[in-house]
Amino acid sequence: MSKLHKIKIHYRQAGTVHTVEVPEDRYILQWAEQQGVELPFACRNGACTTCAVRILSGEVYQPEAMGLSPKLKEQGYALLCVSYPRSDLEVETQDEDEVYEMQFGRYFGKGKVKFGLPLDEE
Repeated sequence: MSKLHKIKIHYRQAGTVHTVEVPEDRYILQWAEQQGVELPFACRNGACTTCAVRILSGEVYQPEAMGLSPKLKEQGYALLCVSYPRSDLEVETQDEDEVYEMQFGRYFGKGKVKFGLPLDEE
């Protein structure tokens, strides 16, 4: 079995803190659930932001985290459903909508869509 890492999870929405041990070759979310910890998730494949956390300390490896831009990863965000611990960690759950807005808001924040007029008449 691979090396175990201690993961401290601050679940902000529930006001709870959980500490679990996760092997470095296993997903954090899946192993936390096996230890009785319920955390937010949706897709389980790294494509959404439901399980997003901000890393307070430590490191993860998350090559399958398609739902996070390289910039957000550099800023310390991770997706627990596809994150492998690389050290002991302390993380804090995030508001899904807030992370989604940081990730995709620039694409959808252009204002109202206008229908009916050709582009050259608007």
